[in-house]
Amino acid sequence: MPDVIRTWHQIVEARDPKRLDGLLADDVVFVSPVVHTPQTGKAVTAAYLTAALQVLNNGHFRYLGAWYGEASAVLEFETTVDGIVINGVDMIGWNEAGKITHFKVMARPLKAINLLHQLMGAMLQKMAGRP
Repeated sequence: MPDVIRTWHQIVEARDPKRLDGLLADDVVFVSPVVHTPQTGKAVTAAYLTAALQVLNNGHFRYLGAWYGEASAVLEFETTVDGIVINGVDMIGWNEAGKITHFKVMARPLKAINLLHQLMGAMLQKMAGRP
């Protein structure tokens, strides 16, 4: 397992978003299953991943499998939120410095996407201090 993915697993297991700053490249691109346009930058990517750690990583979250390329990985996950089983993949790319440069999340089924849209939106609003 590449070091960058080992570190990502440690962050997920500990639910420790503070370590994201050292793992993400400054110009990282985050692609969400519910936001139409890619989001660019460390701050916005860290916000999305922090929210996901709280919404998805709820005691049911687990990685099912992993496929590795030279500087990329696909990690299949499953979790249950509000009684809905969510299945998806994290597609992660990194640079020579071991910093994540691209993080794309894809999820299924449609009712899970709708739930994620609602819960992630609420969590991001809460994190931003908006009611």
